[in-house]
Amino acid sequence: MIINTYEDVVLRAFEEKDIPNKCRWINDPENNEFLHYDIPLEIEKTTQWFRNKNKDTRVDCVIEYEGTPVGVIGLLAIDKVNLKAEYYITIGEKSFKHKGIAYKATMAILDHAFRKLKLHKIYLNVDAENDIAKRLYEKAGFICEGHFAEDMFNQRKQRFIDRERYAIMSKN
Repeated sequence: MIINTYEDVVLRAFEEKDIPNKCRWINDPENNEFLHYDIPLEIEKTTQWFRNKNKDTRVDCVIEYEGTPVGVIGLLAIDKVNLKAEYYITIGEKSFKHKGIAYKATMAILDHAFRKLKLHKIYLNVDAENDIAKRLYEKAGFICEGHFAEDMFNQRKQRFIDRERYAIMSKN
């Protein structure tokens, strides 16, 4: 099922058949430097997650570019009272990075969040050192709302890391 499109990028609903790609993408060290999953992702556990997830409080999509699945994007913790949700994205196929696909996918999920779901605010937390991601968020219109010193212990780096919160509000 197609969730939304933006130019040549399609967001479609994440399906069980997408689990092997998601596990491969997230487990790749070049992709997960700034991700905070319990790595390695395992197909069995991810299948359990998929079958048991609360579909009322999240939207999980596969990003397709010219028919090829290249990553995942979505909204978590959808709060229908306060009209907000948390955004996430990962471009997993390395040959499709730095081509503007993440920006187009972000614009598509924001349009879905604001127009279809009628949310007011989309937010995210990002490692303060993740300059590439922060540039994407700022290009898409997100504003840095705050800096949190030593906000999370990073197991791989074996130290506390700073995080920043970004958000964007509906213009309606």
